[in-house]
Amino acid sequence: MVTEAVEVTRVVDRAHRESWSTVLSSVVRLTRDLDLAEDCTQDAFVQALRTWPDGIPDNPAGWLTTVARRLALDRLRRETTLRRKLPLLVEQSDEPDDAEQPTDPLRLVFTCCHPALARESQVALTLRLICGLTTREVAAVLLIGEATAAARITRAKKKIAAAGIPYRIPADHELPARMDVVLTVVHLVYTAGYVATGVELTRADLTGRAIELARMLERLMPDEPEPLALLGLLLMTEARGDARVSADGELVLLADQDRSRWDGKLLAEGVARATAALQRGTGRFALQAAVAGLHVTAPSWEKTDWGQVVRMYDAMMVSWPTPIVALNRVAARSLVPGADLEAVLVELDALGKEPALATYAYLPATRADILTRLERSREAADAYQQAIELTANETERRFLKARLNTLMR
Repeated sequence: MVTEAVEVTRVVDRAHRESWSTVLSSVVRLTRDLDLAEDCTQDAFVQALRTWPDGIPDNPAGWLTTVARRLALDRLRRETTLRRKLPLLVEQSDEPDDAEQPTDPLRLVFTCCHPALARESQVALTLRLICGLTTREVAAVLLIGEATAAARITRAKKKIAAAGIPYRIPADHELPARMDVVLTVVHLVYTAGYVATGVELTRADLTGRAIELARMLERLMPDEPEPLALLGLLLMTEARGDARVSADGELVLLADQDRSRWDGKLLAEGVARATAALQRGTGRFALQAAVAGLHVTAPSWEKTDWGQVVRMYDAMMVSWPTPIVALNRVAARSLVPGADLEAVLVELDALGKEPALATYAYLPATRADILTRLERSREAADAYQQAIELTANETERRFLKARLNTLMR
């Protein structure tokens, strides 16, 4: 019985990771009510935990979608003034109301990223609904407090209700105004899966969902270079996935990865798309894709053109001057042959005053690496300890502890 319960929990957990957004999106299309859809989707997973010990269905996602939609319909039927109580996503669709439609997750992304919502609320709500992340996980991805993340999600839902924001993919003339935030959110979905909160280094459900959404966006806007660039960036990053973890489950940095383990097919597709995007524009995703391309096309870590990488970040700082871009630029500068590491450290320490980086583990981790190269071991150890305390992923934490232990020998 215990073994059966463990197996059911494992299957439900996998279904939550792989099918949350699909189930939720289907219920949203039925109810036009985000809160109701989220409640019923959560209840469906609870029912799965209770009933699947009697037999796990052949199609868990289909079972969950059916149950969630049935729960939603039951709730709606209890409303005596149904039409007056469904104002949230008021624009009705003429499409057949099938239980699942391939574009449902993309519709939900565009709903969450409506220009009527504040930018920070758009991102937080999408991570919550598309990824099924907890409020704490959303906060970790966005480098904000949990209470702040909760407030942003709540405000976004209320605004959708008040504004009657439709659940649909925008018309062609509306797409340019929505493109940047949607691309940003899809990139954040990938980031949330690339370094996940918890024990596992990655969450393939999130990285896979992000790539799927990026492909949809490229098909939706074939003449725009930035969706093409985003897809290229994600594919090149995904191609390195297997090499990021050793046989014993430990983190392997890009500098130490066995490049023969990279996925050649994904890599070629990613480079081709990134190249095509750069030929048509130099937006921020094209520049990020260019950085990724410099890494994956270099013969080795040592032969990477770090000067060119820094120039890409210089360009990025013009169009997208965020603290994280600034940090990546400083890290790249430290790797340019002959770099003045003391000067780089001064620039890095200035970034320590940025509120957005106060809980960002990669800042002290980068500082620890530079201090180690400067042979300032005691300061490096302190920086590693700070990074360990800020790291939410257990695999990364073990890696940092190993670096610290090596330093202290």
